[in-house]
Amino acid sequence: MARNSLGLSDLLVLGGTAAGCVLAGMGLGWLVDSLVDTFPIFILVGLALGIAAACFYGYMQIRTFLNGSNDR
Repeated sequence: MARNSLGLSDLLVLGGTAAGCVLAGMGLGWLVDSLVDTFPIFILVGLALGIAAACFYGYMQIRTFLNGSNDR
């Protein structure tokens, strides 16, 4: 049986993963900035990459539910 709607647990996982992507990107950017001593540059790059990763993950998960497929 295919699921065509998002449940609460699916939305919590989606939000948690999006937050994790953004925080991981910023954290890695902060780490590189502290090693190279270029303060805001890599934090912003990491933030942009984290947001892009979160958007891509969200798109892939929502597309799975819109297609009616339960193959995760």
